[in-house]
Order: sequence, then structure tokens, then C-alpha cells
Amino acid sequence: MVASVRSARAAAPADVPALVELAAATFPLACPPSADPVAIRSHIATRLNADAFVAWVADASATLMVVDGAGRLDGYALVLTGRCGDASAAPSLAAQGVDTATLHELSKIYVRASAQGGGVAPALLEGALAAAVEAHGALPTWLGTNKANARAQAFYARHGFAVVGGRTYVVGGQEHADVVMLRA
Repeated sequence: MVASVRSARAAAPADVPALVELAAATFPLACPPSADPVAIRSHIATRLNADAFVAWVADASATLMVVDGAGRLDGYALVLTGRCGDASAAPSLAAQGVDTATLHELSKIYVRASAQGGGVAPALLEGALAAAVEAHGALPTWLGTNKANARAQAFYARHGFAVVGGRTYVVGGQEHADVVMLRA
């Protein structure tokens, strides 16, 4: 059943166990078919664990938003505000005239498979960006998504992002080619 449109809300410490479960269920959906399942599991265990979510909930420069489903979370988005910490993406952003010392990064946005197509992703995207702007001001926003993920790229393009370059993203030790997208 496809979820109906709902509003995004700020994640709370009590959401951490559900966020860990959601990350494990959704991160593989965005990986290309060539991604090694062992590398995906390693990435989830080391980068999307409870400690990571606890840190993001507590970090003033992180905007972590969720959408509630029927008895569980249907999606989450994370916007990080500050210096571009991705040395692979920074040159593409700088070439567009973006000050890489202060910007928003849409670091993560994932929706449970059963909720896709029901308006959860737009609610997360716009809710997380609005909360980040309210907390930190209007800044350019960038993201990286797998080069082979045409569905994600089309979604971001519909929401004002344009491809401005590429980067390498490492999942569990395996390198992948991403596009870098920008909404100025």
C-alpha cells in the first residue's frame, strides 16, 4: 500500500532505533546492481548505525527529519550545514561559484519501498530544506547520488537540482561513481 502525503517532523532521540531499522531497509534500494552486498552491509553497520543517528539528532548543524508511517517510520532525510566535507565534490561546486565553506548538503533521503510514490520523498526534501534554512539561513544545497540512479536524479531535477559534476562515493570499501547536483 502506498503511503499518503504526510508532513515531515524533526527526528527525536526516541526515533533512533527506528531510524537504524529504516536505514538498513532503504539504503540498499539506492545502490546500483553492481554494488557488493557485503559492502552494502558494511556501510550500513559502520555509517548508518545507532551512534551515527544519535550524533545527528544532537548536532546543531544537522537537520534530521522523518515521516511517520503506520506504526513505523516511512522515510528520513538529513541535511548537513557547514563546510563541504567531500573533497571529491568540492571542485564541482566551486566551479559553479559556490562558497564551499558554508552550504547545505542533502546528505541522505530514503523512503521505505512500500511508501514510495505517495508523496513522502517530496515532504522529506522540502521539510528538511525548510528546517535547515530556518536554522542556518538560505544557502546553496548540494547532493550526490549514484550515476546509475536515474529515478533519483529525475526526482531531484523536478525539485530544482541540476547536475554540476561528479564524485567518487565509497560504500563499504567499494568505489562508486556519483553525480553532484546543486540547487542554488
